[in-house]
Amino acid sequence: MKRATDVVRAGRWPVAEKTDSVTLLFDDRYRRRLRMLGDNGLDFLLDLVEPVVLHGGDGLRLEEGGFVEVKAALEDLVEIRGRDAASFARLAWHLGNRHLPAQIDADRILIRDDHVIIDMLKGLGAEVKKVRVPFDPEGGAYGQHNHDPDHRHGALHAERHG
Repeated sequence: MKRATDVVRAGRWPVAEKTDSVTLLFDDRYRRRLRMLGDNGLDFLLDLVEPVVLHGGDGLRLEEGGFVEVKAALEDLVEIRGRDAASFARLAWHLGNRHLPAQIDADRILIRDDHVIIDMLKGLGAEVKKVRVPFDPEGGAYGQHNHDPDHRHGALHAERHG
């Protein structure tokens, strides 16, 4: 069985070497070891050293060469918008205070549907609508969900402990 043993972040792997793709919901994109079936039938084992959050566009490097592209599946979500910047910030604060997985974009926040939360947001003046889009929520202040190996923290860490 073919094995994918490394994740190369979006934009950093040679797309011309794409062998297949795998389309996954967000909950299925935090993995270490799992047998997967590509969208075009490639049967392979994801076999990483530690669990990693996979993002749309990432490439899974196959041992024998080639890459499997990670695609974020469409999910049923709720899009939240504020009337203005202050309203948007207030809505984001209320969602963060409830520790909900949320994707924060420049002008909208995406969350999973929860009627209690939706009612609260409407009460705060939010514009709310159901959408079907890929979900890539923030990892949190202490989580590894959005870890970028080239993030400045790594460079600072190396400078301090060099």
